[in-house]
Amino acid sequence: MAEHPRAVAAAIEHGASIPAEQRADLRRRTLWVLFSMSALGSTGYIAAITVGTLVAADIAGSASLGGIPSSAAVLGTAFAATTISSLMLRVGRRPGLLGGLAVGVLGASVAVASVVARSIPLLLVGAFLAGFANGSANLGRYVAADLFPVHRRASAIGTVVWGSTIGAVIGPNLVAPAGAVAMAAGLPELSGAFVVTALFIGLSFCLAFVLLRPEPYALADASALELRPDDVPLPRASVLLRRPAVMVSLVSLIAGQVVMVLIMTMTPIHLIEHGHDLATVGFVLSAHTFGMFALSPISGRLTDRFGSPAIIGAGFSVLGMAAILAAVAPPDGGMLLTLALFLLGWGWNLGFVAGSAMLTRGLALAERTKVQGIADAMVWSSAAIAGLSSGVIVAGASYTALGFFGLALLIVPALLLGSQRHRLADAATSSG
Repeated sequence: MAEHPRAVAAAIEHGASIPAEQRADLRRRTLWVLFSMSALGSTGYIAAITVGTLVAADIAGSASLGGIPSSAAVLGTAFAATTISSLMLRVGRRPGLLGGLAVGVLGASVAVASVVARSIPLLLVGAFLAGFANGSANLGRYVAADLFPVHRRASAIGTVVWGSTIGAVIGPNLVAPAGAVAMAAGLPELSGAFVVTALFIGLSFCLAFVLLRPEPYALADASALELRPDDVPLPRASVLLRRPAVMVSLVSLIAGQVVMVLIMTMTPIHLIEHGHDLATVGFVLSAHTFGMFALSPISGRLTDRFGSPAIIGAGFSVLGMAAILAAVAPPDGGMLLTLALFLLGWGWNLGFVAGSAMLTRGLALAERTKVQGIADAMVWSSAAIAGLSSGVIVAGASYTALGFFGLALLIVPALLLGSQRHRLADAATSSG
């Protein structure tokens, strides 16, 4: 496979003809379009995740199937990552992102039909397809990174991730009014959230269709356009994944995702079982989502200033502190758990932004696009496994054991990071 398919090569050639001042303006506009796409897409996706558990439990008549829609959406996100990145290589970033959003709108529509028909299979299909929109929004952070020089890429990634703050705040709060509107229209109450999902993902699609122009490859910074000769094939994924920077980034992203999901998933149940009300649960989770997204610009600037390895290490430290606090917090320790969940979100964010930034360096254009899709697929697959495993661990041991297990999972990634720091520093120097 050639490094630059014709469509991508044509976009790059077109970009070379755009005046420098206009190109700078277009890059800034594209960054904020990607931010807005993240905000709109995450609002729709989180609204769907919020109500998916309730829909499954209502249809099934028990809570036993409650977690399946969320798992289906996460797996859809994982599958979308590799599918969309492959599409990007063939026809460009813009068509890839639009394709993922279009499938997400279809998925939300199927989910609405599943509520009307009271069908679990339709619900799972809809949730899986809706995950494509989330996969598209997540890959947008890498599109933003390519627009800027190496020393500004983490900040660009942080800006796009920051957009998810809007979705985290607004999405759950739209469920109740959307349900009232659905009932007024003669639809089941719980279908309203999926209508919101379709609407917001559709708005994200329209925004990208109108404003995500020209093709982002045409606006990429010169440092992102390292091309391989046409007659040199793209290395196999197994070869790319063995490179130190790719390996460390991937392990770090997966470890942070697994530890965060493990502890976050069971915290609401832990709080309810020990006498806390829904208001406390909502407050704790709000602190968690604030840590996950609101500090993204700071994480990006720190990464640009101190480098990905240092910030990934800081993320591990914060995650470890969060795991310990969650484990030792007394059953009535709502405030201590609030701090633990905030730190859990922030530690994840530090590693997510810094690890993503590491995947933008030391790789040629097509290598980068391919590896980023694989990385996101593995991260979201691990999230699905962690979500399903957390309940088993708590049932077999305790919430305290879950916290210490999360801490233990950070040991090997931290050792790997430490063992590769010199090689990563040399690679950063040569690519910077």
